[in-house]
This record gives sequence, C-alpha cells and structure tokens, in this order.
Amino acid sequence: MSDPAAPLWRAAQVFRLLSWVYALVFQLSKNAEFARPVLGWVLFGALTGWSLACAVGYLRGFGRRRAWVLAEVAVVVALMASTPLVASASWTLANQTWPTTLWATNAVVSAAVLAGPVAGMLAGLIVMGTAAALKGSISVDLVRTPTILIELAVGLAVGMAASTARRAHDELERATRLAAALAERERLSREVHDGVMQVLALVSRRGREIGGAAVQLAEAAGEQERALRRLISGAGADSQTMSADADLGALVRRFESDQVSVSLPATAVLLDAHLATEIVAAAENALTNVERHAGPDAHAFVLLEDLGDAVVVSIRDDGPGIAAGRLAQAEEQGRVGVSKSIVGRMRALGGEAVLTTSEGGGTEWELRVPRTVRRPAR
Repeated sequence: MSDPAAPLWRAAQVFRLLSWVYALVFQLSKNAEFARPVLGWVLFGALTGWSLACAVGYLRGFGRRRAWVLAEVAVVVALMASTPLVASASWTLANQTWPTTLWATNAVVSAAVLAGPVAGMLAGLIVMGTAAALKGSISVDLVRTPTILIELAVGLAVGMAASTARRAHDELERATRLAAALAERERLSREVHDGVMQVLALVSRRGREIGGAAVQLAEAAGEQERALRRLISGAGADSQTMSADADLGALVRRFESDQVSVSLPATAVLLDAHLATEIVAAAENALTNVERHAGPDAHAFVLLEDLGDAVVVSIRDDGPGIAAGRLAQAEEQGRVGVSKSIVGRMRALGGEAVLTTSEGGGTEWELRVPRTVRRPAR
C-alpha cells in the first residue's frame, strides 16, 4: 500500500542533506575552537552515518516507524548533549550546540510527518529543551532568538501537511471504491434488465392476463423479478459499508417492485451512512403501511430528490387515504408506528416528516433531512 505522506518523506531527506551540509560547514569553521577537536570529528562521523541511515530508512520505507523516529530523537538529543565533551563551558554558552540546531530539526520533521502536528511540536520542545539545558537558561527574547518558535512552527506545519495528505488519500480511496461499485452495479443492471428481468416481467404480466393456473406462474415470476432487482440494487452495498457515506439512491431502489415505482436522480446521492439507513427505515415503514392499509391494488410511488443542503424522499400512494382523526385514534390505542417509526425518526435526525392525506385521495409522506446532520457520537 502506498504511503500518502511519501512526498513529504522525500522532501524531508532533501532538507536532511542541506542541514548536513550546513553542519559540515559549521564543523569546519568551529572545530579548531573545540577543546577536543579529534573527538569532535569522531562525533561528526557518527552524525554523518546516522544521517545516511535515516535517509535510506525513510526513503525505502522501513524507517517510517515509531521506534525509528524515537531513536532519531534520542540520537539528536545525545549528540546535542555531547557538546560539553568537545567544547569548553564558555564556548557552549556563546554558541549553538555543535551538531547545529538546523540539523537537529530533522527529528522534528520526522516526528511531524509520521505522527502529526502534536508529535512534531513535542519533538521541537525536546530539541529546544536540550539546548536550553546546556546553556542553563531559557531565552525569553523571542525577537532576537526566535528558534523555539521556528521549531514549533516546523512541527505544526509539517504535521498538518502530513495529516491532510492522509485524510485526502483516505477520502479518495473511499470515493474510488464507491464509484467502481456504482459503475459495476449499473452495468449489471443494464445487462440483466435487457434479458432476464424483461422476460420475467413478460411472464408475470401475461400470466395474469391468461388467468387460471397461469396466475401462480405469474406470481412466481413477479417474485423472482423483484428479488433480482433487489440483488442488483445492492451490488454496491459492500463498498458502502466500508465508507462513512452511502448512496441513498441505491438503498431506495431496493423498494422497486410491481407495486412500487421508484424515481431517482441521475447521479448518486451520497449521504452519511447512519442518516441514509434511518431515512430508508422510515420510508420502508411508510411503504409497509401502504401494503397493509391501502388495499391489494394500491400502487406506491417513491421519489428521491437531492436539494444540495437536504434530501427529500416522497412516498405517495393511490389508495383510499386516511380518515380524519384516524392517526390520533391509533396512537391512543398504542399503535405508534407512524408517530415513532416515521415522525419520531425524522425528528431525531433534525428533519421532518410531513403527511398529506384525505379520505379517498391517497396519502403522501415527505421525509426531509438536512445534509449537515452527522452520525451521533457514541
């Protein structure tokens, strides 16, 4: 699997090379001032070897682990702390540590790329804390000595860039999986619709027209046609369960049958999976009421609309409608399917469920939910 932060790791090794060049120039200019110049070159050799090992590890990928980054922070602190071993106390107070603060910033960059801004800023505090311990004081003159601010800014900026890259990569992968699933579902739907489902629909229709023993065959064909439609509509469900979003249109399409007509937008209606599941449950409850109370010949029509800031699912039937006061009477008798499963569910999502009905004029539910509502915290 590719690392979304790989470009940052490569850029960090370019910075490592430049910081090593700066450390070499500093070593050449200051080594003569050291109390132990030979030891200074020995330690610089260790610095060079570690820089090379880190560059190879991070570029190849095997070093992009917490243990390796923690080891880098430890090596940086150890080399900085070795300054009193190679230089006098007066030199230490008057100069930066011999490995140079710029080279020590590599540990800050590595921590930020691996674990984000908090880890990067923490590594920056450790590096600057080591420098302050060697001098015996912390400089509060941030105008003349803004090094600590620079270290924190590097950790914050690089860490945020790495976190953003990983989030964008995850979102792209989810979108790619969903798009592939939708395309495959549409391909299967076209192929099956052109053949099997048309034959099943024809058998179902002609069987009812013929009557007699053919009615049983018509019912079986109709049942298999509906099952096949549900199977095709759910072809992308596995991909959706891996994502925080679901295609509400694909879920609503499963209601399509001989008695239910479904109209959907041309494009996918992506919605938070929790919201999509709740909306579908409310719509299913409304369709169940049509099946139970509108009569065997009633037909239902489902319309899904994507309004941008909200989604609306309308369920209309051509049944006899609901008499005035019937819902209130049912609720008093303890039948709370409408008040809890439809109206209550929509209110819990921050939306609304509006019922329009009249005796003899059918019923229509309009389920509206704003897109800003997200999955509740657990």
